[in-house]
Amino acid sequence: MSQASRTDSPVRYGSRYGSSDPADTRSQRSCPVCQASISSARARYCSDACKQRAYRLRQPDRTPLDLDALPAALRARQVLVTRTVYACPACEARFLGDQRCPDCYVCCRRLGLGGPCPHCDDPVTLAELLGLEEVQH
Repeated sequence: MSQASRTDSPVRYGSRYGSSDPADTRSQRSCPVCQASISSARARYCSDACKQRAYRLRQPDRTPLDLDALPAALRARQVLVTRTVYACPACEARFLGDQRCPDCYVCCRRLGLGGPCPHCDDPVTLAELLGLEEVQH
C-alpha cells in the first residue's frame, strides 16, 4: 500500500482523531442539560455536575407521595405560599397564594396545598384532587 492511498482513505473513527472539517456537526455539540458547548469530541456532558443532574433526571422517583412531607419540601424551595389555597371566611371565595381577600380585606383561612383546577382554573386543594377528604362548601 502506497503512502498516497493511506492518506486518501477515510478514517474509521473520525471523531476520535478530531476533525478540522467545518461541516462536521460533532464539533458543535452542546451539553443536553445546560446547553453549554462541549470542547471534547468524546464527552457527552460539559461537567460532572451536568452528568450527575442528567443521571438523577433519568431515575424514576420511587418515593410515594407523602402529603405531610410535601409542605416542608415546598418551604425549602420557597414556594409554599404560592402553592397554598386560601378561602375567605366572609365571601367564601378561594385564592391561590393570596392570603387576603381583595374584595373583603379580610385575612383568609388556609385550606391546604393545591393549584388551579385542570378544567375550570379555580383554586382546588391537592386533597380534593386526590379524593382524600370530603369538600365542604
